[in-house]
Order: sequence, then structure tokens, then C-alpha cells
Amino acid sequence: MKRLFTLLSLVIVLSMLLAACAPAATPTPEKITVKETVQVKETVQVKETVKETVQVPVVVTATAAPTAAPKKGGVLIAARAADATGLDPHKQTAFASFRVMELLFDTLVTLDKNMNVVPSLAESWKYSEDGKTLTMALRKNVKFHNGDVFTSADVKFSFERILDEKTAAAARSNFTGITSIEAPDANTVVFKLKDANAALLASMTTANASIISKKLVDGGGDPGKTVVGTGPFKLNKWDPDKTLLLDANKDYWVTGLPYLDGIEFRTIPDEASILAGLRAGTLDWGLINDPRVAITAGASNSKLVIQRATALAYHVLQLNATRPVFKDQKVRQALSCAIDRQQVLDTASLGEGALTGPATPPYYQLDLSTTFCAKKDAAKAKQLLTDAGVKDMSFTIIAASSEPPTAMAEAQNIQSQLKAIGVTAKIESLELGVYVDRWLKGDFDAAVALNGGNPDPGVMFNRYWMSTGNLNKVAAFSSPDIDKLLADGMATVDPVARKKIYDQVQTKLIESAPWVWLYVGYEYRVTQSYVKGFYPLSNGANTSLKETWLSK
Repeated sequence: MKRLFTLLSLVIVLSMLLAACAPAATPTPEKITVKETVQVKETVQVKETVKETVQVPVVVTATAAPTAAPKKGGVLIAARAADATGLDPHKQTAFASFRVMELLFDTLVTLDKNMNVVPSLAESWKYSEDGKTLTMALRKNVKFHNGDVFTSADVKFSFERILDEKTAAAARSNFTGITSIEAPDANTVVFKLKDANAALLASMTTANASIISKKLVDGGGDPGKTVVGTGPFKLNKWDPDKTLLLDANKDYWVTGLPYLDGIEFRTIPDEASILAGLRAGTLDWGLINDPRVAITAGASNSKLVIQRATALAYHVLQLNATRPVFKDQKVRQALSCAIDRQQVLDTASLGEGALTGPATPPYYQLDLSTTFCAKKDAAKAKQLLTDAGVKDMSFTIIAASSEPPTAMAEAQNIQSQLKAIGVTAKIESLELGVYVDRWLKGDFDAAVALNGGNPDPGVMFNRYWMSTGNLNKVAAFSSPDIDKLLADGMATVDPVARKKIYDQVQTKLIESAPWVWLYVGYEYRVTQSYVKGFYPLSNGANTSLKETWLSK
């Protein structure tokens, strides 16, 4: 079964290696023809002599400059526009919180730069023949930041806390197929499953599945206030909306990491100001969401390093089908047909990205040309509104003021496009914390959102579109057909068969139009040239900061 989970990744990696190792083209030998004239008495005879010069290619191998060894020490001065909204890893949904939590806590498994599942606190695992038992071998000699020893009891406690409805855990629906968790010894944990679950390992890579200390919570500690993980950094001080200081975890279980002594995160709401700080040399590293700022960062012979990773997170217009204005599918479809999504991308993100359907992992992406209203059709939109008996339609779109920075531009462009078919869309700009609170409660007519992606579509879809999903209230839509397809997708291991299932899910979602999927952009990080070892990931994670070092 494990082979089936990794088959596609192996094929992709192999093809990349073959391409990388292909020999350079050999220069074609040059053939030279020389004509000589020889006079014999009165007859002029032309004799052609062919001289062939074989050019032997000389391969000159440049001596690569020696790569400097990573240097220990130093504090990275980093900036981002939005601060964390909390640090309890099981409850947070804001990206700004994830970007800190993933440095403080560890998960059982994680993702490498190619989005493959790799070991973390679990150093190995195996499934039973029927796929209903997952046994994991845990690392030994791992400690929490407060000195507590990490054991299987902490894993069992963490997942039971996630599954407890009272916790209101953000990723609970990803793990409801777990029927029991056993800890037969300190370094082994066994997950018993109701059915085979093809997405379980990918589900465990998110910061929402972080392992916390059982001893701490049993002693009355609040994970959101007393932040204790096993990650490469530990919390020193947090002054909300100003600075958040992290110190290196000197007892981190990966020998030699992290290289940095610490990280100072500064909250600078204006990303243009972050860029100014990078140019002035007062900042080392910047998390940039606004493509306009990223493009500007590379202009005028800039010495800054701009790094891009194609995002799994997606921009979307969510329509709340529980509100009277959007209960009729024809109305939702009308809005879907009325919006030119490429125009939204070009306006808000300067074309930095690509149109998307519900699934953003490359393998599971849908051919959008085959879907309902693949291109803008204003006439069809008007006819759908007429068929629904709707006139003088009006509703409100909520948008966060800081995350993502493209949100207001997206909302304004959509507002302008809908006006052309006689629909009035009002815009309500909200501070991030207020936006997240209302979004989680489903307290909106419509919302412009940036929602997280995952390499596995089951992880992306189930919490929103399963009728029992913990974020189904936010999605505001479900159907028995989609429930069944999603259940089948989780129980199906073969990638080809899974893709067919998720193609059906996406087709039904697009036709039902509870949301209008817009586009995916890039994950940007802008750094000074002396910042080494960092690389962005498609899921937005900053986990490579543990490998980052300063060459100065």
C-alpha cells in the first residue's frame, strides 16, 4: 500500500533525474570541401579533392566555486504584513499563525520541497494488508521545549484532542475515520481506521496536526498561551502586532539544526514598507503576498533575491448558499457565468498565477475547458437570473484588509463585473481577526478568500464539502452525491482511480457553484543575498528556516 501512495512521486522524481542527467548534445563534425584547378596541356581538368576535418569536441568542465559550509549563529530579522492570530496549533486557521506554528511544533510526518510525505517525529510507518491499521515507529530522545520527553502518549493525546468536538479543532474532519489510537510502548503508536484512508498521511503534515505535550495540558497548561512544542525554535516573547521573538531550540532532535540563534519576526502591515526595509538593509527576510511588491523587488538592478513557489492555496469567491439571496442554484450559476476570472487574476495579481478549479495539486487539476461556464457568458448569466425570477439583486462581499493583499482588488473587480449584469455587490473590508471570526461562523453573504491547499485532494475537500466536515458551515453547501464520492476518494488508493473520483467531485462543485474558484498565485519570499539555505514551499510553509543561515 505504501508503494501505491508514493508511486506517482517516484515516477515524477525519476523523470526529473533522467532529464537532469541527459548528456549535452555533441557538436556535429564539420565537413570541408576544397576545389583545386589543375592545367594539363590544353585541357582544363577540374579535380575535386575532399578534405574532411573531424572536429573533436573538447569538454571543458568549469571548476565550481567551493560551497561555503553553513555558518552557525546570528538572528534573522524577518518581516510579514500580518501577525499570528493565536498559537494553539489545533485551533488556528490563519496563514499568519501557520507560518509561526510550523517552526514551534512538529508533526508526525512532513513534506519535502517536492511535496512528498517524509518522516518527522515518526521515523517510519506501515499499513496493514487491509489498510485499516497504521503503525508508526516514533523517534527516540526527542524533547519538548520545557524538557518533557516526547512519547507515544503525546501522540495519542494530541489526536484525541483533535477528535474531541469540544476542542473545535480545525482539521478534525480529516481524522474522523480513526476509530481508536493505541500506544503499546513509548515509541510506537497505532491508528485503527474504520476504512482504508489514502489521504491520512498527507493530513498529518499540516500544522493543525501538530503534537503537543500531554503532561503540560494535564497540568493545566493552555497550549495557546504556554507554547511548548518539539520544533526547531521556541517562543521567547510575543508582542502582538509588533514583534515575535523565537530562540533556537538547542535540544532539537535534528543534529546541528537550526543554524540560526533566533528569528525576530516584525509585523509591518504595508508590504511596500517591508520592501523598503529590505532595500535599506534593516531587514534580512520578507514574506511577500502582494505580487506587485514581489515584481518591484526585482526591478532596478536589485541585489535582493526573489524566490517563487507555485502555490497550492487558491483565491475564491465564496457564496453562502444558506443565505436567501444564494439559495437558488441558478443565481449562484449566474454569478459564476458573469465573472471573467482571468480579468480578476490580471487586475488583482498582475497575471502572476493561473486559473484554477477546486483541486490545486497538479496531478488532480481538472481540465477547466470542459466545465460549466468555463468562460464568461454575460448573456447566460442574465438569462439565469431571469429564470430564477431575480431582479435588483444586491449582496455584500467581506474581504480581509491584510491577508491576502489582493483581496480588496479581487472584490472590487468582481463588483465591477457584476454591475454589468445588474447585480449590486457591496464590499465590507474587515481587520484580519474579525474577518476570520466571521468567516468561521459563516457570517457573510459572500467572501473573497485565500484558502489553503494540500498535495492530497481529500485533505483539501473533506473538511469543506463533506456534510460532516468541520468547515462545512463555512462552505455552506453539501450533497449526498458529493459525500459518497468523497468517501470513495478517501478509501481508494490507486491514483488513477482517485483522479476520476475527484474529477467528478470538481465537476459537480463547479456546476452547483457554491463558490467561484478564481486562481492560484505564487508563494513569494524576498531575502538579502547573504541569507542562505532558505527555500519556499508550495504549501506556503517556512519550515526551511531551520536550515537557513547567514553568510556575513
